Amino acid sequence: MAVPKRRVSKARRDKRRSNVWKLNAPTLVRCKQCGAYCVPHKVCGECGYYNGKLVVAMDKDD
Repeated sequence: MAVPKRRVSKARRDKRRSNVWKLNAPTLVRCKQCGAYCVPHKVCGECGYYNGKLVVAMDKDD
């Protein structure tokens, strides 16, 4: 069974664990129809358009 000969220092241990907790902000683009921010390659949640075509009919409840 493999057992380390020397104790791992705090700096070495923390360097190994450093990129586990980092999160990336989601990429957002402006919708060509309504100008709202949405995730690329997905249907816009505000107007229901994707690639210039109406995909989902959205209700106008203002």
